[in-house]
Amino acid sequence: MAFSSFARALLLASALPLATLVGAQTVTQNGELIPADETTVAPAAQLLEDPASVLSEAERFQLTDAVLANLTELELSNVSLFNFASSDEVVAKRSIFNRCKTSPGDLLWPSKPIWTVFNILTGGALIETVPIGAVCYKNNKHYNAAKCANILAHWTESATHAGDPTSVMSPLYQGETCMPQAGNTSTCELGGFPSYSVKATTVSQIQLAVNFARNLNLRLVVHNTGHDFLGKSTGAGALSIWTHNLKSISFIKSYSSPSYKGPAFKLGAGIQVLDLYEAAKKYGVTAVGGECKGVGVTGGYIAGGGHSPISSKYGMGADQVLSIDVVTPDGRFVTADEKNNKDLFWAIRGGGGGTFGVVTSMTVKVHPKMNFSGVTFTILSGPGTNVPDNIFWAALEAYWRKFPGYAAKGTYGYSSIFPLGPAGGYMWSMLPWLVPQMSLVDFKAMVTPLFDEWTALGLQFEPVFFEHDNFYDTWTSHFPVEGVANSNLRTASRLFPIKNWADEVTLNKTISTIRSVIEDGSAFIQYNINGAAPAGTPDNAVNPAWRDATLYGIFGGGWAPDAPLEDIAFANKRITNDWGARFRAITPGSGGYLNEGDVMEPNFGQAFFGSNYDRLKRIKKATDPWNVFWAPTAVGSEDWYITGQEDWLTLQTGRLCPK
Repeated sequence: MAFSSFARALLLASALPLATLVGAQTVTQNGELIPADETTVAPAAQLLEDPASVLSEAERFQLTDAVLANLTELELSNVSLFNFASSDEVVAKRSIFNRCKTSPGDLLWPSKPIWTVFNILTGGALIETVPIGAVCYKNNKHYNAAKCANILAHWTESATHAGDPTSVMSPLYQGETCMPQAGNTSTCELGGFPSYSVKATTVSQIQLAVNFARNLNLRLVVHNTGHDFLGKSTGAGALSIWTHNLKSISFIKSYSSPSYKGPAFKLGAGIQVLDLYEAAKKYGVTAVGGECKGVGVTGGYIAGGGHSPISSKYGMGADQVLSIDVVTPDGRFVTADEKNNKDLFWAIRGGGGGTFGVVTSMTVKVHPKMNFSGVTFTILSGPGTNVPDNIFWAALEAYWRKFPGYAAKGTYGYSSIFPLGPAGGYMWSMLPWLVPQMSLVDFKAMVTPLFDEWTALGLQFEPVFFEHDNFYDTWTSHFPVEGVANSNLRTASRLFPIKNWADEVTLNKTISTIRSVIEDGSAFIQYNINGAAPAGTPDNAVNPAWRDATLYGIFGGGWAPDAPLEDIAFANKRITNDWGARFRAITPGSGGYLNEGDVMEPNFGQAFFGSNYDRLKRIKKATDPWNVFWAPTAVGSEDWYITGQEDWLTLQTGRLCPK
């Protein structure tokens, strides 16, 4: 087998005895060879001048060619592993890039001394993964009874996982190999957790990680909060870039771009929805974000499109973006906006996270402070209630039929329907239904015709109306707190276009199909929402199905914690091949929301990206010819696969290999 000089050097370095490699971690100072450590090698970063205050503090520390040249002059061993991509690199390393990603145990896997060099260059930011649940396992050195009790007590809270460098809020995709609840009955294994992560607090650390992963063909994942329903932010044997600590946020009173003039926020990659809404209240503005407080705003949320309680008025999260700062697969730090790197600017706004680079910050529009009026209620049917099932369904149908008119008024109707179990009955919780910039008087006038229909049906319900003069108080008072970390549950999604309401036959079929899926046992979380882009918004890669949607639905189900494999397989196949197939049949040409979609979605390119997919693939190939970035259902992901998987569910527990 023929190897390039680069590959031969890697093989040689990996084959050297440990003592030789340890001895190689030196630098030359004043003609003398001294040990390379955190006291003799400064973090590999240059502090850049920024007189216009465009960069965040984290972005001022960058890896540059000058820094790498200086490290070469110091004769620091293995520094070439951190070089930027060169124009001829794809051809020179094609034999490496076209094989499975380098995994622990492979000949090319970095030795401990090489990881030590990496850690030194990042200023001590490298973390060797210890699964969050390890503290509950008495048979390993990380056991800590107090920490275990704390984790168990707060396991379903998003903050528990967001504060850990590798924990994910959907442990199903990690393989459930170190669940804290199993500490007394099994052993803790890494499973689908990455091997290492970089606690990113500067751009230079991200650049080092990207270059290192590309040059060694390591699997690379981007991880912010772990709020991820498809397994995109974890991966066995990977190097993970943890962006959660990039928490800068600045208010810009007057931002100017070709399409926008007005106030804006510059948000670091670690800013979460709670941070965003708190800042918006502080500065007296309204920001577009999600409903779950733990979601990372400028990561997968905006990259996937980002639906919001005010989307029917101001569009999707991606429609707010004015500028993007990002480390691209070649290791360079660039800004993408309407004038610069236009393809990247288009693609990252809706083309999916973990695909085109590592976003370090985004600048986004904010809107005037406004009032919000709305209502919450819960309706129960079946045994032990005063609502028969037929009245329950009649009330729901009356509501569904009015969706286009409500969405046209800027409504956000967020509610969930759950079957109550073997005894029968259903629960419908509206949490909440609101309209921005509408008075409570006008809101009541809007809903009165529907509520009168319900009263005529004999439905007894207790609406609780509200009105606030800002979104933060609306959000903290009336939105539910999300529970996470379910390991025996999976969901999918579908967007229902307004044309399904155009004629009675299609509408009846739509309603009966949704009802049939719920009656079969699926939960149904529904949003009466429209994601049309406001006039003047620069074109972006948001799934076109959002633009004419009037209903967005999340569906799915679970299985018993101790269910046999055949029952788990049945539940997963039903989500994709039965319930999902019914929804696809009544919404031809539409799609789903890639951030909350089915990881097994057939033809995911069309479903999650629509007519944008071909252009996105071209941009992906041009930007990342090395395939540095990969995530399930991401652009171009169909060219790779995870080994050792069932055909009904892809976990992140195997090796990532090209097809």
